[in-house]
Amino acid sequence: MTAPRLAAALALLLAAPAHAELDHFGGTYLCDRGVTLPASYINASDGSVAVLYVEGRLVTLPEAPSASGARYAWPSDGSGYVWWTKGDTATLYWRDLATGDEQAVYATCTMQE
Repeated sequence: MTAPRLAAALALLLAAPAHAELDHFGGTYLCDRGVTLPASYINASDGSVAVLYVEGRLVTLPEAPSASGARYAWPSDGSGYVWWTKGDTATLYWRDLATGDEQAVYATCTMQE
């Protein structure tokens, strides 16, 4: 496990209530332009989050409603990242508050073995 992923997982484990049941997994995605993107997923009885190491920083995104696959986004009216996953593939978007648009940061990311 890489240092950023380990730090994120430990922070979330320490912040979780003592009674919460936790399950976690993760890996590294290979994205557009050869970019590697480490991701950890923490599933708890009170919700799930994705922790990504993006552009030199940790980004924690709670799971959000989706019709298909899993969608992680900060539940706010502001600008921020949106992470969509389905199977072994994912897409990272930037949601722009001013325009309401989602621009792909990495359109194609594939989980590495």
